[in-house]
Parts: sequence; C-alpha cells; structure tokens
Amino acid sequence: MRQFVFIAHDVPLDADFSLDDLAGGAGRLDALCRSITASFVTSHGIREDVRVHVVVQDTITITFDGSDLRRLNPDERSTAALVRSALEHREEAIGALPAEPNPGIEVYRRGFEATLETVDAGGTIVQLHEDGTPVTDCEPGVLESGVFVLSDHHDFTDAEEAVLEERVDQRLRLGPTLLHADQAVTVVHHYLDTAGYEEC
Repeated sequence: MRQFVFIAHDVPLDADFSLDDLAGGAGRLDALCRSITASFVTSHGIREDVRVHVVVQDTITITFDGSDLRRLNPDERSTAALVRSALEHREEAIGALPAEPNPGIEVYRRGFEATLETVDAGGTIVQLHEDGTPVTDCEPGVLESGVFVLSDHHDFTDAEEAVLEERVDQRLRLGPTLLHADQAVTVVHHYLDTAGYEEC
C-alpha cells in the first residue's frame, strides 16, 4: 500500500466554493486535485493499492481509498466535486467514526499530527523535500509501503515541520529541479513501479 498525505492550507472547510474558480476562491484546489488524480489514475484504470489523505486546514482529513473509490475521473472539476461533497459531510464525522459521503471516501475530524499517527502502520514516513537525500540512494523496497508527505503551494508551517521532525523516517528529494506536488507523485510512482529504474 502506497500512501500520500497532502496538506491543504487554504481550501475552505465550509465547502463554500465554486467549481468554476478552483484556483482562486477554492484555495488552489486545482493543484490539489491534480495531485489526487496523479496518485490514482492510470491510462485506463485506477491504482487500487493507493490511499490518499488530504488534511484540510489541520482540522479535517479526507481519505481516498483506491480499492473502493468510484467516480474519480482525470479532470480537476470532478475531483473537486468529490472534495466538496466530502467537506459538506464533515459534520457527520463523530470522534473516530468517519463520514462516508461516497464509495472509497471517508471524512475524519483530525488534523495533520493525528493523521500521521493513524497512517503510520509499519510504513516508512517520507517527507518529499528539496533538501532531502536523493531518492536514488534509497532501496525501492523500503519505500514500497511508504507514506509520502507533501505540502500544497505553501511551505510546511513551523508547526508542521515540528511534527515531521518527530515522525519522519526519511527526507527525500526527487531530483535537482523543484516539482509541483502532482509531478512529484508521478515520479514516486514511476520510481517504485520500475524498482528504482531497474525494470521496464
């Protein structure tokens, strides 16, 4: 199971945004949707062994599970509609019990630190960071069950960095060029799919 944790600093918790303004009033939800899509969508299918956790304003976490996920299409608008629907059901999440607005989507009342504690189930927690160790120095097998943590268009906050300092097993960089989060996800998948670029 590969997992990705995306931090969404600006997406409105109240789901009060238009699907026609994802880059503005929705807090750069367009970029987040590209990252979600890159995590799951292949040419003619969906990766079933992937789970994505979107932490919205350190308050709500939306979890997408590829084994049950339905209606995820390779376009920003339909993915944004799934995110908005999840946020609209946030009040139904009680304690550790999630709301389940759509197949393969769960909504939890938990922030970043609690989400990392939940997903840390024997997997390697990896912060993708420009100052990290080159990914090519790591054995792909160690990362196959990795939990990859990425921020949105903002840097990690000081509080988030403090959480990561305690929980991260590795800080990795994917290359000499800074990438958008969705591009980073694609590189991670390719690196693991090819066993560290050893297989076609």
